[in-house]
Amino acid sequence: MSSDDRSKRQGRPGGTAPGPSAIPELTDPRAMRALAHPIRLALLEALSEAGQLTATAAAEVVGESPSTCSFHLRQLAKYGLVEEAGGGRGRERPWRRADVGFRFTDVHDDPATAEAAAGLDRVLRARYVQNMQAGMEARRGLPREWREATGASQFLLFVTPQELRELDDELTALLLRYQDRVRDPALRPEGSRRIEALLVAYPQER
Repeated sequence: MSSDDRSKRQGRPGGTAPGPSAIPELTDPRAMRALAHPIRLALLEALSEAGQLTATAAAEVVGESPSTCSFHLRQLAKYGLVEEAGGGRGRERPWRRADVGFRFTDVHDDPATAEAAAGLDRVLRARYVQNMQAGMEARRGLPREWREATGASQFLLFVTPQELRELDDELTALLLRYQDRVRDPALRPEGSRRIEALLVAYPQER
């Protein structure tokens, strides 16, 4: 869920699911600008699922060259978003995400920070919409049980800012219960599959 006065979140597993306040917040505009890159976001997504990847292995997942992935992983590490997992050398050294995810807000007194956050939000939003369009088209080829379980819901609400914050926290806590399955395949029940869920809240003007 995101709005002008609400932090945006991008999460991954990390053992016991953290509460919303435990997710590290990005406040450095340089880190925000570094992250606002499709390849770097794809690398974070790949590391979320695999746990650890070398630049060579990541290249196969995101469809880029090992040298390109190695460069972007180093840039992510520069701002503390990924870290070396130990072992290996050069492009064969494994990387992992440094935290359980990140959150950020575009509400800042500093114009440079606000602009960096807005830029990251635009890149993330474009990626989410692209994923959603592809996923909704692909669901038509899924077995009936998955077509019945997936889809979209829309609600019109009349709430205060505080109520919207509370709703965001409640829904986020529910979703975080399943995050440990992303990193540890052994925890995934038989018949499960990768699902992306989006929470979006915005003012509707008439």
